Amino acid sequence: MEKVRTIKLFKDYFKEFYIEQTDDVRDKINFVLRLVETQRIIPRKFFRIIEGSDGIYEIRVELDSNIFRIFCCLDKGSIVVLFHGFQKKTQKTPSKEIKRAEAIKKEYFKSKEEK
Repeated sequence: MEKVRTIKLFKDYFKEFYIEQTDDVRDKINFVLRLVETQRIIPRKFFRIIEGSDGIYEIRVELDSNIFRIFCCLDKGSIVVLFHGFQKKTQKTPSKEIKRAEAIKKEYFKSKEEK
């Protein structure tokens, strides 16, 4: 399928999360990331902006009763920059995870200015 977005990793935050997961979880993450790359309109079930955040989006991955979130932001509209991921254990997304994503986003855009 043709890509409408490009996925980019920033540092090793996402990679560290990804390699800790089981093969089944990684397969599901890959499936959802392919949706993000190839679908013009991504269902909210898989991708949504976090209300009240500074432009942080979450990619939502569910496998069996496990829920995972991968934080990211958009750059130039069609580049999805992946930050860190975590396994969600409560109904509400922990604010410390959102704050961490906002800090990584600042770090990402600052590193782009320095190039």
